[in-house]
Amino acid sequence: MKIAVCVKQIPDPAAPAKMDANYNLARDTKLIMDESDSYGVEMALQLVDKAGAGEVVLFSMAPGEEVSGLRNALAMGAHRAVLISDPRLAGSDALSTAKVLAKAIGRESFDLVLAATESSDGYTGTTPVQIAELLDLPSVTFAKGIEVKGESLIVARQTEAGFDEIEVPTPALVTVTAGVVEPRYPNFKGIMAAKSKPVEKLSIDDLAFSPDSVGASGARETITSIRPAESRGAGTVVVDEGDGFAKIIEYLESLKVI
Repeated sequence: MKIAVCVKQIPDPAAPAKMDANYNLARDTKLIMDESDSYGVEMALQLVDKAGAGEVVLFSMAPGEEVSGLRNALAMGAHRAVLISDPRLAGSDALSTAKVLAKAIGRESFDLVLAATESSDGYTGTTPVQIAELLDLPSVTFAKGIEVKGESLIVARQTEAGFDEIEVPTPALVTVTAGVVEPRYPNFKGIMAAKSKPVEKLSIDDLAFSPDSVGASGARETITSIRPAESRGAGTVVVDEGDGFAKIIEYLESLKVI
């Protein structure tokens, strides 16, 4: 079984966040693997182990040819990685990111593409399904379990009321939730082995993108300003002296709720 896993490398959430001149999250420091992606890596490794043979290939788009997060995933047991890194990708929106990752993944044939439901530094939750659309793959989101059944996957999709059991043909794209599996910790042998595992590095020229179609030039959204969230007020205390309901109705009418 051959599985592609999307891995986002992000600034350490434990460190204070910094913004660049364009109000984007600064990524000029060492990057780590997004914790939410560790569940996808672990799920892929377990599915390959159950299949008895296969390969787990990581795909990441990051500045500065950063591979620290990828090395951690390789130390977990992934076989190789593909990094798309190009200064002209700076400022890419979710769709541009999806186009770049889809083009890189589409160079090979995979039985399954795995991703987190959303990244810890972006929270759009749109990139994985955009990749599926670009690759013309069926997609299932919020998976809490995946089983292989012949040429299909049985996916337990988490819902507010429990979960749905969905059967989807392969190849397919599935996003997994946190806690779907328990990610393994890389041991010393895995860490040493990761240093020699191949990491293919690509630019937008390698993927045949024009510079104005991705990055800030191709972005369909722009951040114009940022400001701290307003602190929550103390609220209003209503003392019920027999007319509490009238005061509540009056307040709701002032808000034009009723």
